[in-house]
Amino acid sequence: MARELDVKVTEFTERSIDSHIPYLYVYASYFKVRDGVKYVNKALLVVVGVRTDGYREILGARVVDAEHELTWEGIFSDLKERGRTKVDLIISDGHTGIQSATGKMFPGSTWQMCQVHFIRAVLRKVPRNHHKEIAETSKESLSDSGRLQEYAVQLDSRGLSRAADTIHRFHHGLMNYRAFPLEFWKKIRTTNLLERVHKELKRRSRKIGAFPNDASLLRLAGSILIDINEEWITGNRYLSVKSEMISLDTGCADFTAI
Repeated sequence: MARELDVKVTEFTERSIDSHIPYLYVYASYFKVRDGVKYVNKALLVVVGVRTDGYREILGARVVDAEHELTWEGIFSDLKERGRTKVDLIISDGHTGIQSATGKMFPGSTWQMCQVHFIRAVLRKVPRNHHKEIAETSKESLSDSGRLQEYAVQLDSRGLSRAADTIHRFHHGLMNYRAFPLEFWKKIRTTNLLERVHKELKRRSRKIGAFPNDASLLRLAGSILIDINEEWITGNRYLSVKSEMISLDTGCADFTAI
């Protein structure tokens, strides 16, 4: 049974990618895995794409010891070998390894910092009693680059320099989604697409607690991802498409966010 599942998961994660993928969402979830006589946290890297026909598709998953530039380069290299040589926009949290790997493996693509993760990152740098005010103002400022920069200066003047530094660090990646059609904005400025995936992986693994090895983690995660992928490609489009296109570069896209 386990061997059959391993074969099925391998076929799924190594299948050819024939469609152009304008939008790529990447994410890492952490799970406890046995390593010799101890248990450690290991990262499950997950990559999801939105195809030109508007459907979501899970493109890859990999268990790694830690999330860093080389591990993301590895999974991006795998995508390229399977047929995905170019993407238009990559959406993720602010992990520096993802940003570096994106630039190296997909030159010409654009990186979008998830705006939800951005606000969380800012809040981690301030006392809890400031959270409500800073969260609200940061969210309101996300549509105006100049206003966000001004708010960073205000935070710095109030002694909240770490929050101000976080805004400056991620500022360049917060509004790249605006280079794409307005109808897409709501769904390409965050990694909310992956929230259901993350929650389902955590829910199904809760009773297990810790995995005996990497293979067992990938076996369970892969079977869950296969089920989710089947629902996605046979269900509703994530973006409704009035006329199919080959690439966003052609300017022929006609999507409408659902």
